[in-house]
Amino acid sequence: MTLVTRFLAVLGLALAAATATAHDQDDSAPGALYTMSNAADANAVLVFDRTRDGRLAPAGVYATGGTGTGGGLGNQGGLLLDEDGERLFVVNAGSDEITVFAVRHYGLQFLQTVSSGGEQPISLTLDDDLLYVLNAGSDSIAGFHVSRRGRLTPLPGSQRPLSGAGTGPAQIGFSPDGRTLVTTEKATNRLVSYAVGHDGRPAATPRIKDSPGATPFGFAFDKRRQLFVSEAFGGAPGASALSSFLVGRDARLHTISPSEPTEQTAACWVVVTPNHRFAYVSNTGSGTISGYRTGPLGTLERFADGGVTANLGASTAPIDMAVTPQGSFLYSLNSGNGTLSVLRIGRQGTLATVQTLAGIPAGANGLAVR
Repeated sequence: MTLVTRFLAVLGLALAAATATAHDQDDSAPGALYTMSNAADANAVLVFDRTRDGRLAPAGVYATGGTGTGGGLGNQGGLLLDEDGERLFVVNAGSDEITVFAVRHYGLQFLQTVSSGGEQPISLTLDDDLLYVLNAGSDSIAGFHVSRRGRLTPLPGSQRPLSGAGTGPAQIGFSPDGRTLVTTEKATNRLVSYAVGHDGRPAATPRIKDSPGATPFGFAFDKRRQLFVSEAFGGAPGASALSSFLVGRDARLHTISPSEPTEQTAACWVVVTPNHRFAYVSNTGSGTISGYRTGPLGTLERFADGGVTANLGASTAPIDMAVTPQGSFLYSLNSGNGTLSVLRIGRQGTLATVQTLAGIPAGANGLAVR
C-alpha cells in the first residue's frame, strides 16, 4: 500500500473521544494542520483539513523533493508557517535541504528546494523576511532572505557554529522582536543565543548559558521576550522540568523560574497559548502533557494535576505540539502509536480530548497549524 493510500485511509480510522464543554474562545474559521512524513526515500508534507470544532480530516500529500531520515530527529520546529499562513517551510534532514510551499485554498503549491547550508537541518525559525535553520549534523546555523514570493536566497556571512562539536542541538528560534536567536543543545546542557544585527547576521560570538536542568530541548516564546524551555533530564523517570527566562537586549538569558518539575518523564516539546496564560510540555516517556500557568513576569505554576493535564496513553510517546491561532485547540503528534490527538483548551487551561486520528506514518515529524 502506498503512502498516499495509507494516508487517505486515515479518515476511516479516526477515533472520536470525549469532548469538553465549549467556551467562548473559538477558532471558528476552518483551517489546516501540517506534518511531514520524514521518510528516508521521499519526504512529504501531510495536510489535514481542520473544522470549526478542531477535528481533522486528511486532505492531501505533497512531495518536498527531498528526503528525511525515517526516524526521530530530536527536534522542535521542523515545519514552519509564516505569520500570514501563506508559506510553509519544511526541513529535509536526509538530503540537507529546505523546501518552501505556497499555501493555497486547494492545498500546497511547491515553490523551491534549496540547500540548508549545512548537514541534517532539523529546525527553522522566521522573522519577517529572515529565515534561519539549525543544522544538527554540522553543529551550525545559517540564514536566508525570504523574497516576497517566498523564495529563499542564502544570506552571505550568516553561518555560525554552535558552542562546539557533537552538541546534540534541538531547536532554533527568534525572539519576538527578531533581535536574538536562541538554540538549545541537549548534549552540552547549554542554551546558546546570538544577537542579530541590523543586517540580519548573528554576532560572531554567541552568549552561552548553562541550563538549570539537564537536556534542554524544545522551547517557545511569549510576546514579552520571555522564553520557556523544557528539560528532559536524559529521560530519567519523573525528572523532567520546564524553565523560564527573560531575553535581554544584549541576547543574554536571565533565569526566572528554574526547573519547575513536571513529575513526568522526557519533557521535550513546548507550546505557549496566544494569550500567554498557559504553557504546555509533552512528556514523551510518560505519554502525557503537563500544563503551567505563566505569570506576567514569566513565572511558572504547574497545574494541580500531578503533571498530567492530559493522559494520551503510555504507548503514545507524544512529540511535537501546535496550538490554533486563537488558542482553542492543541494538537499532539504521537510517535509511539502513529496518531494525532486533538484537545480542546478550557478557560482554565484544562485539556480534553476531542479526536484521535490514527494511521500517521512512522517517523512523522513536526506540526504547524492555521
